[in-house]
Amino acid sequence: MNFDALREFMVRNQLIPRGIRDERVLRAMKKVPRHLFMPESVRYQAYDDSALSIGEGQTISQPYMVAVMTELLELQGSEKVLEVGTGSGYQAAVLAELVKEVYTIERIELLAQRAEEQFQSLGYTHLHVKTGDGTLGWPEQAPFDRILITAGSPKIPEPLREQLADEGILIAPVGDRFSQQLLRLKKSKDIFSEEYHTPCVFVPLIGRHGWSSDDRDNPQFSY
Repeated sequence: MNFDALREFMVRNQLIPRGIRDERVLRAMKKVPRHLFMPESVRYQAYDDSALSIGEGQTISQPYMVAVMTELLELQGSEKVLEVGTGSGYQAAVLAELVKEVYTIERIELLAQRAEEQFQSLGYTHLHVKTGDGTLGWPEQAPFDRILITAGSPKIPEPLREQLADEGILIAPVGDRFSQQLLRLKKSKDIFSEEYHTPCVFVPLIGRHGWSSDDRDNPQFSY
């Protein structure tokens, strides 16, 4: 399959018509090989307008949702970014095309290992992976200019608020187990302002400051 052509088609037909305007984001979406971040059995669907299962009850997000969340971060290029929920690693790779340093946390060790191997094969030396509870953040590396949570949460975990730098931006899907809305949090002199954006449905954010892993009614796909 001509994956390069499929990526171009994805950007032209899924992202631009829906309002993605940041040229740097569009270039990153054209460049990052989404198909390499998913199982071989579904790679032929890599540039479809949908989320796809990557195993372990997790998903790789719809390309449009990745673009929306990335654009909302208002990246300039010099930022240090924390991603909570590595999953396939695709979102982190898009971020790595746009910023100085990316730190990403994944609670499922197998997914973290797979993503790290893919990052190394693609030459992302400024992308750092950790296995653990993402709701606790990465205090040793804080503060972060931007924080992106890629799983649905009932609220913004307090440790992540604390690890956001002054004038920083945090994006997260916030709501109940079955539907959320993207929340953009901006911090200025310890005062937070909130803006709600696109409705969405993500897999649950599991951790001390998220949903319990004992909950069996969580959604299995993000859109």
